Amino acid sequence: MRVPLKWLAEYVTGEWTAEYVAERLTLAGIEVGSVERVGQSWVGVDVGVVVDVQAHPNADRLRLVTVDCGTSPSTVVCGAPNVAAGQKVAFAHVGAQLIDGYSGKPATLKPAKIRGVLSEGMVCSEKELGLSDDHTATIELPPDAPVGMSLADYMGDVILDLELTPNRPDCLSIVGVAREVAALCGGTLQLSDVTFSCSDVAVEDLITVSIEDADDCHRYCATVVKNITLGPSPSWMQARLKACGIRPISNVVDITNYVMLEYGQPLHAFDYDMLAGRQIVVRRARVGETFRTLDDVERTLSTDVLMIADGERAIGVGGIMGGSNTEVSAATSTVLLEAANFNRAVIRRGCAVLGLRTEASLRFDKGLHPDLALVAVTRATQLMVEICGGTAAGGVYDAYPLPVPQREVSLPSGEVQRLSGMDVPAGDTVHVLESLGFTRTCGDDSSTSFLVPYWRGDVIGPADLVEDVIRVLGYDHIPVGTPRFTTAAVTVPADLWDFKARLRNVMAGAGFQELLTYSLTSRDRLALLSPQGMLSEEPLAIANPMTREFACLRTSLRASLLDVLSRNRRREQAPVRMFELSRVYLSRGEELPDERETLCAIISGSREEASWHHGDREADFYDAKGVVEYLLATYGVVARFAPGDDAGLFPGRRADVLIDGERLGLVGQIHPAVARAFEVDPNVLVVEIDVALLMAHSQDVVEYQPLSRFPYSERDLAIVVDHDVAYERVAEVVEGFGLVAHARLFDVYTGEQIPQGKKSFAISLLFQAPDRTLTDEEVNKVQHKLLSRLESAVGATLRS
Repeated sequence: MRVPLKWLAEYVTGEWTAEYVAERLTLAGIEVGSVERVGQSWVGVDVGVVVDVQAHPNADRLRLVTVDCGTSPSTVVCGAPNVAAGQKVAFAHVGAQLIDGYSGKPATLKPAKIRGVLSEGMVCSEKELGLSDDHTATIELPPDAPVGMSLADYMGDVILDLELTPNRPDCLSIVGVAREVAALCGGTLQLSDVTFSCSDVAVEDLITVSIEDADDCHRYCATVVKNITLGPSPSWMQARLKACGIRPISNVVDITNYVMLEYGQPLHAFDYDMLAGRQIVVRRARVGETFRTLDDVERTLSTDVLMIADGERAIGVGGIMGGSNTEVSAATSTVLLEAANFNRAVIRRGCAVLGLRTEASLRFDKGLHPDLALVAVTRATQLMVEICGGTAAGGVYDAYPLPVPQREVSLPSGEVQRLSGMDVPAGDTVHVLESLGFTRTCGDDSSTSFLVPYWRGDVIGPADLVEDVIRVLGYDHIPVGTPRFTTAAVTVPADLWDFKARLRNVMAGAGFQELLTYSLTSRDRLALLSPQGMLSEEPLAIANPMTREFACLRTSLRASLLDVLSRNRRREQAPVRMFELSRVYLSRGEELPDERETLCAIISGSREEASWHHGDREADFYDAKGVVEYLLATYGVVARFAPGDDAGLFPGRRADVLIDGERLGLVGQIHPAVARAFEVDPNVLVVEIDVALLMAHSQDVVEYQPLSRFPYSERDLAIVVDHDVAYERVAEVVEGFGLVAHARLFDVYTGEQIPQGKKSFAISLLFQAPDRTLTDEEVNKVQHKLLSRLESAVGATLRS
């Protein structure tokens, strides 16, 4: 928001430098990004009056212009077609620093002979002064411009460029900034009364307004002004619009833009005679409806776009841009002025659908109060009557279906000191808030109540009042002291945050790279995790998704990692070992979702890079299983593997990780159908671990056992079991014997000499005692008991 100080000075009195105002605003949270001084370089440029214009003797398109700047008149050569005797102009003397009209670069004005005539000076256009790119005509100053005055003193200004936060739309206006400056700098706010004469014809006799949905349009105010004269706006208004970055167009359009900058309320002017049925209808766009906006673009609409219509067709996009079919033109004699208050969410969606953002939509997007519409349309009508010479119809058509009551906030006594540490007297608190427009309604020893002004939509509670008090008094008045500490013995529980940090280091040490992906995904991506394309669990939908791709919370990290793997595969990045440690969101009906901390790891490509002593070998199920075993060993967790049933994994190459019958996670190879859906190689391995459950079973203190000083005895044992018996059941029995120090499966055999439906396990056993050397007799006795236990537990027999 660009704020010219000369315009600001009309509403707040005080003698302050631009630097002081900028500093006070910035320290109070209204950041001034830059201070621009217009006219600082206009040294040697004065206000002059054209006393004579003669034809150039040697050029048809050039003229000799005599200008008086209060001293001796100067005659210069000028090619501008608009220069005429009696005009007040900006005259640059020799030596002035100007912008070259052709190169666009700064240049020093020098005497020059043009077609044989010496020219010592220049009648300036806007381009030479750096005001715009227009150098087709000279600047015409107002008739009351004082001859001989420095142009910098007459037209120069200081512009504050504000960088506002979204919660302060009131400062997107000159009046809003003036309120802040008056309170911060101790000035007096001066707002003139808005009065104008009107005809005996009531506006309700000329127009009707209907709002189809009060949630889309909270208020619609309209006035009608007849017998206007269309033309350029006054020079003072054009100058202010240009200083704020808006191009002047005509008096009617300039008035709507001027009031928008003055009060922050967007307005629009319709050609009243072009309105069918003399009515306004605020409605949603129809499906497939098209509309040509003022920028002469034919746009296809959707029901997300709010429209302003008459009795037959759409005439404007509500809160964004008007239409070419009711545009004000040279033939316009009667205008309808609109100032409305729209639902900012609807305006935001409409901008997204149309790909169109305007100064009006920027303000509606921040949220405006409905009361502002009536204030602005009244002010615009006043200017229309004064500048365009029109006659206003009586009253304002005010469609306000659901009036918004003025908010009242109670400020408890001592709340300012409690939240800020500042000891502010109650009288000072009331004075500061009243200077910002708040009205004290009642108060006692316990609290004071204030009515919130309509333009301060960001104030909803006592903390907001405290913030206003301390930012006006100054944040530098907040007392600074040494923090107070108390010491006490505390018991620190297991911290999931620290556990996750250590887990990340463990995975990085295992050769994995961490990823961070979005928690939002789509139902379609989650469905691809099943070969049948069906969701295993219904995800939680987002109420207002930005896009369809991020419409729900993910129930698995697997889809996110497979998407990343697919992008890496297209860029021929392999092998890949990556993991993500984040939350998945599981629905629990009406209760809040289960936000489960999960570790998901992906392995793809070769196990290790090929070299001279070994070839290239693809990672397989046992590599992924080894990662799980490494994690379990790191945290001292005892778990077992059991056949899994996850439909997204390859049957026979998937397993669940169980702790005391509870599922800790899973490991396996991605199902080929899932691999095709995500466009990745079929040999992709996945590991998933429930982090909270892993932490619950982890051992913070590792217990070490001393190595035995006595030798071990090694025996090989071959047993025959049923084909469906897993080695895990055998290992549980074997490891249950205290003298068995280690058991290792080194062969599984089926075929000759093994009965049908049977298989053979060959196991290497190490027998060792911590306190003595075992004899062969002791080892034989233990082995005999072991065989007996295996026979009763799994039906094992000794292979002959």
